[in-house]
Amino acid sequence: MDAAGSQVADECAPYAGKFQSGILITQGGNLLCSKIIHLITNNRVKSQVSTVLEECEKMMYKSVAFPAIGTGQARQSPAKVADEMMDAIVEFASKKSVQHLQTIKIVIFQKNMFKDFYESMKLRQDADLSTTDSWFSMITSFFWGKKQSPEKKKTITLEKKVYLVTFQICGESQENVDAAESWIKNLILKEQYDTTITNELIESFGERQIAALADLQRRKLVTIELSPPQVTISGISRDVCFVSVEVQTMIQKMKDAEDEQSKAEVLYNLVEWRYLGSNDTFVAFDKLTNMQLEDAKIAKKPYLNVKINTRNYQVDLNTLQAHDDQGKTINIQRVPKNEGKL
Repeated sequence: MDAAGSQVADECAPYAGKFQSGILITQGGNLLCSKIIHLITNNRVKSQVSTVLEECEKMMYKSVAFPAIGTGQARQSPAKVADEMMDAIVEFASKKSVQHLQTIKIVIFQKNMFKDFYESMKLRQDADLSTTDSWFSMITSFFWGKKQSPEKKKTITLEKKVYLVTFQICGESQENVDAAESWIKNLILKEQYDTTITNELIESFGERQIAALADLQRRKLVTIELSPPQVTISGISRDVCFVSVEVQTMIQKMKDAEDEQSKAEVLYNLVEWRYLGSNDTFVAFDKLTNMQLEDAKIAKKPYLNVKINTRNYQVDLNTLQAHDDQGKTINIQRVPKNEGKL
């Protein structure tokens, strides 16, 4: 209320204790918004969010920004609040009658709550919301960017040079020859094994991952078939197990990179680190560097090494200056976003 100014406080004063509907709409005052929707705090977060969304649609508002309702003085669990807010938004988005409200934001200032809201949204990211896909992608894109559906890839059997081995079996009778042949086949089959790994990230395998699979197949006695979202590995059991572990490691690295990028997207909507460019204007760091700088600040690290225009710099997080090995100094700034908004 202090940030909004006395004008908003004066506008609220006549309605003190008279909130019949549980909400009150005032002008935006000094905040960077046209209207403020005031709520009476209660434990029904989902109901409150639904009420606000319905009111926004009724008033034909184009956008709305929520704080993490109830996580302040009400001391509600951030995880519970995240789930209730997401449930309310998804239910609202599923209504075909929605025509006006286009953008919904949740503004989180407390870093310890990022994980709760991130996990809540991640659970819903791949949910079956065919009738509300544009709405849900709008919400999730605020946190980690719009997820592109990968093109369906064809099955790829990696090239494998096969060396033939010929057995010549001689025996006193056909029965003995057949028995020897059966024994050899069983011996070979005992050493054969196949396994299939299924993971949606296999859809995103690119040239680097395919080259790594080809190298594994070349070095080990296996055949690898890539049919996104699956990889099938066949061959000598010990080599199949080895390659399977390597493929799982590749997938985990991709998942870690994706999660890191997602977290960087979340943080970028809350704070932006910049460096002074050549035209005396500040330029934003890339999102991963932005996250690394913010993490270093929170961890109270004195320095962090970064790249600026392909050159290595050491950022002094106390003076907000970056220095290279030739003595050049660049000023750095940290700019919080969405401060003062509902």
